[in-house]
Amino acid sequence: MKFYSTNNKDLRVSFKEAVFNSLPADKGLYMPENIPALDPSFIRNIEQYSLQEIGFTVAQALIGDAIPATALKAIVEDAINFEAPVKLLDAGTGVLELFHGPSYAFKDFGARFMSRVMGYFSEEGDALLDVLVATSGDTGGAVALGFLGVEGTRVTILYPKGKVSSIQEEQLTTNGQNIRALEIDGTFDDCQALVKRAFNDAELKSELRLTSANSINIARLIPQTFYYFWAYAQLKAQGTKEVVFSVPSGNFGNIGAGLLAYKLGLPVKHFVAGTNVNDTVPRFMETGNYQAKPSVQTLANAMDVGDPSNWVRIQELFNQDLDALRTLIATYSYTDEETVKGMQELYDKYKYVACPHTAIAYLAARQFQKDQPGEYASVFLSTAHPCKFPDAIAPEIFKEVVLPSAEKDRVGKEKQATPLAVEYDAFKAYLLKNK
Repeated sequence: MKFYSTNNKDLRVSFKEAVFNSLPADKGLYMPENIPALDPSFIRNIEQYSLQEIGFTVAQALIGDAIPATALKAIVEDAINFEAPVKLLDAGTGVLELFHGPSYAFKDFGARFMSRVMGYFSEEGDALLDVLVATSGDTGGAVALGFLGVEGTRVTILYPKGKVSSIQEEQLTTNGQNIRALEIDGTFDDCQALVKRAFNDAELKSELRLTSANSINIARLIPQTFYYFWAYAQLKAQGTKEVVFSVPSGNFGNIGAGLLAYKLGLPVKHFVAGTNVNDTVPRFMETGNYQAKPSVQTLANAMDVGDPSNWVRIQELFNQDLDALRTLIATYSYTDEETVKGMQELYDKYKYVACPHTAIAYLAARQFQKDQPGEYASVFLSTAHPCKFPDAIAPEIFKEVVLPSAEKDRVGKEKQATPLAVEYDAFKAYLLKNK
């Protein structure tokens, strides 16, 4: 399988090159040259397979023979060694919990898979691999723990000062070893712009072996398809025939993975994208005019993205056909006040404690059910453990949260972060000085 740039379909590279380069030279994003339909018998009998077996089948379809079957199977089994259960709240509503990995966020799927793929492709004598990652909250923690102690790698995490939760910051800044954090005095979009610019800096690339761990990297996107298939398998085993997925959306990598799963043959009735007030995509879906804007800080901080990178991939999947997107995807946006009400409603109605991102997905799912009622399972994605958001959840609800044991061990560790202004020259100088 070859991968092409969204800016140039004639630019085609191997999976290995796409993983390590992250961004094509023309500033597009890598996509598989074709998306094969999975064997219909696999879909018909999907409830008979484990999450890891599903992951292997899907990954092999997308990367072909880039990694031998035995090695790929070992990568999937090692990376995805935690659960992703669908919990039914009532007869027609379920929540897909994606926070059972080491950083308590859905991004563990991508970060752990990617680190092991990079480890597989790395050879003795290779130069140190510098992994750059911008985070609005959860990505950094997942990448830090996914790469912690991995030989031959060094991770540099850029995060916006004052715009991540205390637990998120602990996961970014207390690891040491091969993980370092840069506290940027700006927004996530500023962090992301710095990373993207670094990948197009010829001088920097000549000095450092750079790659990215953001969802711009195709190796992050592929394993996120696994849990859509796995959720469907769980629901199918219970007799569900149709499913609607509601996805909290910031950089649009998560729902992009769901749409990729759909293109591979996963039966999905509809997708729902819920955003906070950073509503660039909902506005585009309504008007047909894409206008990025500076991101605004919200309670759902991992979704504070004003110019979502992965939207170009989604458009590519549908050949830039806005009508096709509107047919399959509904979009809704919510204020912080509405998000708080959503968390409260989930607790009052189901005794379910949810993070702000999960609450937005729930609100969007509920609205879609009102707009398009029918006989289907409405599944909203819970992308992060509520323990990561003590300041966003009402105290009377947060007291019900059980802190994971691993997080208890991290509390009180010394913060290690270098403050930087939003200046590319300063960022570049830091990387070169500390290479």
